[in-house]
Amino acid sequence: MTTNERALEIWTDGACKQNPGVGGWGAYLVWGEHKLELYGGEKLTTNNQMELTAVISALSVLKRPCPIIIHTDSTYVRDGITKWIRNWKRNGWRTADKKEVKNAELWQRLDELAERYEIEWRWVKGHNGDPGNEKADELANWGVEVALGKRPAPVKP
Repeated sequence: MTTNERALEIWTDGACKQNPGVGGWGAYLVWGEHKLELYGGEKLTTNNQMELTAVISALSVLKRPCPIIIHTDSTYVRDGITKWIRNWKRNGWRTADKKEVKNAELWQRLDELAERYEIEWRWVKGHNGDPGNEKADELANWGVEVALGKRPAPVKP
């Protein structure tokens, strides 16, 4: 896995065993030689909620501004934050057809965090051999195990 020495690289993933159902999220952060693994889960959630939670959790642990590259296999997250969110905000968190935005509270939190950083959003094909994505997927599945009580919750950084 090649990393950008000047930017913090983050790979995120969400998992849900039924949708909705038990889910987990994972985030793998790499800055030079430094690595951080984050994961968690919930008993009743959706895959999209876990995808969003992974990115929110990764950005929430940062202590200072830096350039960031976020790799996600979720077009929902990438398109939501780069294309749809401006209109949602302008429309009072409603879609173009006047329906409430699903997961609005998560989108609002992500928007608040993303505003603090210079972020490049990259889509990566899931389950296709990208080492960072594979690690994030593994962490998201560990999150499912946490939600099921099969793995202890991780220690907070």
